[in-house]
Amino acid sequence: MSKTLLSFGHGFSARALAPRLIQKGWRVIGTTRSAEKAEDIAATGVEPLIWPGADVTDALAAADAVLISAGPGPAGDPVLAEMRAEITEAAPRLDWVGYLSTTGVYGDHAGGWVDENADLTPSTKRGRARVAAEAEWQAIPGLNLHIFRLAGIYGPGRGPFAKVRAGTARRIIKQGQVFSRIHVQDIAQVLEASLAQPNPGAVYNLCDDDPAPPQDVIAYAAELLEVPLPPAVDFETAEMTPMARSFYAESKKVRNDRIKEELGVQLLYPDYRTGLEALLREENRDQDVSGL
Repeated sequence: MSKTLLSFGHGFSARALAPRLIQKGWRVIGTTRSAEKAEDIAATGVEPLIWPGADVTDALAAADAVLISAGPGPAGDPVLAEMRAEITEAAPRLDWVGYLSTTGVYGDHAGGWVDENADLTPSTKRGRARVAAEAEWQAIPGLNLHIFRLAGIYGPGRGPFAKVRAGTARRIIKQGQVFSRIHVQDIAQVLEASLAQPNPGAVYNLCDDDPAPPQDVIAYAAELLEVPLPPAVDFETAEMTPMARSFYAESKKVRNDRIKEELGVQLLYPDYRTGLEALLREENRDQDVSGL
């Protein structure tokens, strides 16, 4: 008997998960805010719902599992803002609920290591909103909740190559700055593994094995493309949007032991080098096919 996943805010990570489940016979229903994105979702075999707007009552009633990718807004978590009562009522019969959060909940650790037991001390408004949203979901009685704290996400169409090719990439230098990151296909395999072995109440960090300064990633992308190294710019004087600058407010290395030990995950892309190499191969392959 096939199972059903209801995906709220069916975005980049959820779209990587969906084909894995559909291949196993799952029915996947995904919400989006626009008709254009609904068409894109439908083309992947996922049943789209434009929401808020459409009635998702039937979809929730059919769901065995729920994935929440939508981030918090001014009114808090957007799914609970609209459907707290319905989800609370459905909680006891849902086998699995996954909430995609961020490693930003840990705040700044001056380049030190954090794991899932670290204190939640975010220094940004976005991080504080995520801590509040996690708590909202955790407060629902009987909900088989799993929290996934994602590092910086990259994958097809979301990487440094376009800016490097265009000559607009810069290597922003901030002494001691280090980020963790994760390939979207590794997010998908972690979620798939968790769905196969639910552990209600679990929290997982999703990141690779190699936290690294952001300028190193840009430099390696340029090396792979065989183009000149993008210019180095000091963080203090760099022209950046407030959003981009806020990412540099926190520096930490994130541990991922739990996804390996509890879920048996072996990362497809354990560091940014293997991830970028795979992305470039995929881009080149797509270009070759489109040129036929």
